[in-house]
Amino acid sequence: MDGSETMTHRTYPHGVPCWIDTEQPDVEAAAEFYGGIFGWTFEDAMPPGAPGRYLIAKLDGQDVGGMVSAREGAAAWNTYVSVDDAEDAAQRLVSVGATVLSAPADAGDGGRSAALADPQGAEFRIWQAKRRLGAQVVNQPGAWNFSDIHTSDPSAAIAFYQDAFGWQVDDLGFAMLIRRPGYGDHLEATVDPGIRARQSGVATPSGFEDAIAWIAATTPDEPSRWHVSFTVADRDQTVADAKRLGAQVLRQDDTRWTRAALIRDPQGAEFTASQFTPPSG
Repeated sequence: MDGSETMTHRTYPHGVPCWIDTEQPDVEAAAEFYGGIFGWTFEDAMPPGAPGRYLIAKLDGQDVGGMVSAREGAAAWNTYVSVDDAEDAAQRLVSVGATVLSAPADAGDGGRSAALADPQGAEFRIWQAKRRLGAQVVNQPGAWNFSDIHTSDPSAAIAFYQDAFGWQVDDLGFAMLIRRPGYGDHLEATVDPGIRARQSGVATPSGFEDAIAWIAATTPDEPSRWHVSFTVADRDQTVADAKRLGAQVLRQDDTRWTRAALIRDPQGAEFTASQFTPPSG
């Protein structure tokens, strides 16, 4: 996921993360928080009288993610992987070790989804797009940047996702990058014809046009999970806004490429705010 929009609709090939949403006990309070730090507006996707809420978060009028009433448990962010056929994909995932948490089902006329867990217990979703194609703005301040797999067994997780989606993993020394071969070609042919030229200008690793996620070992007290990151223009301003709106800032890190903060929102969902600061020269 890298690039700026040059066409109306962004599409996601099979095996590419395409959407995120957050389950929240109090959807209205969550909308106030995320609207306050990212500038999101919201559209109610559920018909009047329907149980629960599902809000589409928008940035400059374009879909950026979702917000749903939590059925149980703590607030959390979910990551969806695009698939051509939800039933076929669920069967394939089970055959290589996944567990189905909720069977494929229609999400209105937007698409068809299912919830699964990988062999290490990290939950994720699959999405067969119909009317809703996935996030329409990414990698801009206030929008989704990447999702990362935090796993108790990186080697086993790599083997699972390679079998499941054909992903490839590159050890960059400082991090493990997940690529979906051919995704850069798709971006270049659709929404981002200048992706390779732009990335070469900031000396990104080879193959970064195919980048879709990262993988890292969990900390001792962390369960295996998918984690989401958002692009921000100014990490320090986002931290200040998050604190003012009731969040906890768990950690701040400066690297060669980013200035990031790990934040826990007021209802308990964790995410990273990341300011891109590429090396100069």
